[in-house]
Amino acid sequence: MLPLDIGPLGKALNYLVYFAIGLGFGVSLELAGFGNARKLAGQFYFKDMTVLKTMFTAILTACLLIFLTAALGYLDFSKIYVNQTYLWPGIVGGLVMGVGFVVGGYCPGTSIISAASLKLDGLMFFIGTTIGAGVFGGTVSSMQKFWNSSYTERLLLSDVFGWSLGGAVVAVTVLALVFFYGAEKAEEFARDTSKAPQWRPTNRRYMAAAGVAFGTAMVIWGLGQPTPEAKWARVGDQYQPLLDGRDVFIHPLEYVKTWNDATIKLVTLDLRSKEAFDAFHLDAARNVTFEGLADEKFAFELNQLPPQGVVILIADDEGEAVRAWKRLKVEGVTNLYILEHGLTEWKHTFEPAAHAAHHFDFAKPSAKVLEAFPKDAYTPKIKLKTARRAGGLCG
Repeated sequence: MLPLDIGPLGKALNYLVYFAIGLGFGVSLELAGFGNARKLAGQFYFKDMTVLKTMFTAILTACLLIFLTAALGYLDFSKIYVNQTYLWPGIVGGLVMGVGFVVGGYCPGTSIISAASLKLDGLMFFIGTTIGAGVFGGTVSSMQKFWNSSYTERLLLSDVFGWSLGGAVVAVTVLALVFFYGAEKAEEFARDTSKAPQWRPTNRRYMAAAGVAFGTAMVIWGLGQPTPEAKWARVGDQYQPLLDGRDVFIHPLEYVKTWNDATIKLVTLDLRSKEAFDAFHLDAARNVTFEGLADEKFAFELNQLPPQGVVILIADDEGEAVRAWKRLKVEGVTNLYILEHGLTEWKHTFEPAAHAAHHFDFAKPSAKVLEAFPKDAYTPKIKLKTARRAGGLCG
């Protein structure tokens, strides 16, 4: 399931891929005329709406392809990076950038394209952008409170309005088509104000493209996003061997070693009933239900763990632990393991050490307890892996 992980290609090939993507992006902007300040500024006077039409076409195309492939089960949307939202800082930053765009005729990305084609105005704008970024970096500490205000994590339009992802895609598609149509009419009117606008669409290619876009959006809405069970049916074959070989079941001693490792961010999820959890649970464990794992925000929280983050599931019923492991695995959670046999053998495992020590705490055994067992008492299973998330930047 996409996105592809190009990490195994090696650093040199990674850089080559990034260079090719950047080069292609730059060439696309140049071919679209985005290296010309007059063309870019023309959108603010409604004389040349190429920028708006190009950007909305790119946004709409990416939106439809992402959610169509996700609906068909070929792409895991949870692994697509979504910028965190800082609402008011974002609004102020957008206004500052917009004023700079009107005055200078470029945005940071297009100024690089212009400078690369040896345009002096683009070069000067790029130099100014670099200086401005440096000044901002040196002064941002004085406005930290505002800079970090109105923070929201992974916020989508569907979350804001309470819509399904498919419904949000249809709304974005309609909005993009309306803006595209409005841009066309604004250009017509700006060219000749003596003529009354012809409101009826006449460009057959645009009408056909609009029909395809709207039809695709409706298909996405109709299909909906795949359930965890559907995701497992598609990608389960690559993970099932880990369960069959018990490579994700860790020994209680390895849990203790991991819990006492200061370099690891450990998250323990206890799937047992509230009564069993209240009677005894491991220190810092979090009591959750299987239904609670279905919350998108819960999976998102686990996906934001650092590279040294490890998630361990506890359930006295191994079947329930495996079900939970499958659900979280298809949601993109990495470094995910199951405590072998749950807590049914926990106290039995550590009773010999408890008899030999004073004030032994079964809920959080210290690392010293490992000295009471032979080094080959268990086979280490935890191997840290880093989740790679695809992302993008504004040009």
